[in-house]
Amino acid sequence: MAFPIKVCSICSEEFELKPDKPGFANQCPECSTREPGDPGKKRAVDATQRKTEREANEARRQAMRDLLYRKDS
Repeated sequence: MAFPIKVCSICSEEFELKPDKPGFANQCPECSTREPGDPGKKRAVDATQRKTEREANEARRQAMRDLLYRKDS
């Protein structure tokens, strides 16, 4: 059984999409592996930023809950 041929969205090279390929389905294995010097997407967050984000998320959840479960009278 032949594997589908895809084109990498980063380098435009063709590659075979194999079942256990690491990374994304639209990127070749070379482009989808992380660079060894790349620290990732973690960022330092202090206590006030965490509190602000937590409050904003709670407000979003409450607004969605109100929109989804309000009774139309």
